[in-house]
Amino acid sequence: MKFAAPATLLAATAMLLTTTAMALAQGADATPENNGPLAPYHIQHGWLQLPMGRKWGAASAVDIDRDGKSVWVFERCGNTDDGCDLHKDVNPILKFDANGVLVKSFGAGMFHDPHGIYVDKDDNIWVVDSINYSGGIGDTIRKFSPDGKLLLTMGTDGVAGYGPYVYNGLSDVVLAPNGDIFVADGHGSPTNNNRIIKYDSKGKYIKEFAPRGSAPEDTNPPHGLAMDKEGRLYVADRNNHAVKIFDQDGKLLNVWKQFGSPSGLFIDKNDILYVSDFNSTVKSNPGSGITTPGIRWGSVSDGKVTGYIPYAEFASLEAVAVDDDGIIYGGLTNIPGSVRWLKNPPAAPRPAAPAAAPAP
Repeated sequence: MKFAAPATLLAATAMLLTTTAMALAQGADATPENNGPLAPYHIQHGWLQLPMGRKWGAASAVDIDRDGKSVWVFERCGNTDDGCDLHKDVNPILKFDANGVLVKSFGAGMFHDPHGIYVDKDDNIWVVDSINYSGGIGDTIRKFSPDGKLLLTMGTDGVAGYGPYVYNGLSDVVLAPNGDIFVADGHGSPTNNNRIIKYDSKGKYIKEFAPRGSAPEDTNPPHGLAMDKEGRLYVADRNNHAVKIFDQDGKLLNVWKQFGSPSGLFIDKNDILYVSDFNSTVKSNPGSGITTPGIRWGSVSDGKVTGYIPYAEFASLEAVAVDDDGIIYGGLTNIPGSVRWLKNPPAAPRPAAPAAAPAP
């Protein structure tokens, strides 16, 4: 005796097959189109132009210049695994114009493991150098002028630890509207730090919060940071599979699970939150209903996900940024370089039907 499958089961199966097909197609095609109902974008590889002989490494962080079009990339000196230790003559801080032309670079010999970047309202460039494996450099926060002059260093090169100005596993940095500095210090093994530190605009230590754990106010780790127009701090709590929102005193305001397992965060000029997620799978994020990687976005006013670009290529899509034209930029850490997604052009209008011939 045969039984008809319920309509809901058929619909769910069809949706799963469609999603899987999109993901497989994207992995096979160098320039696939994401034509899902929430993602009218196409991907562009190889758009950034490096000087002859300069190789791409892991692009761990991206941000948008205050002109709304130029792109800053913090890159690991042509390496994916070894960071900048073997290439101390290579500049890891790179600025590109909207056409992908390199217009500025600096920072050679100053970093071990580039990880986070932030462009402040005065166009100064803030970067954090992550875990120090080999000694000598690493575990610092640095501020540069737009032309690459070093303005501030927090932490001591090659010195890892736990204290107001000692770090172990720096991930990201962001500034509040009043200039206060928020730093995510927590990446790598469980023996590294796990906290968010607040400093005033001069770099004076104020407090810390969000320790390692799985409680709502905890993080594990705080991998990325962003801030909206109201001054609320958004934290990519990757292993707890949540975006967590705090006020500037460290009080937890909300926990959003709908954006997957976040690595990078970006809030655009319209207060739309973009979240990069390479870590969501059935195994890593069980029971959530979010089991595919990609970029999701939605308004900070309600947290409703209104857009999604699947990204199934074998890459750690850790960073995300969006320019004033809505172009989405991604930073990859185990495939060299950066990619971007452009909106698909409007469909061409159908030609008008020929006029009916007059009756004889």
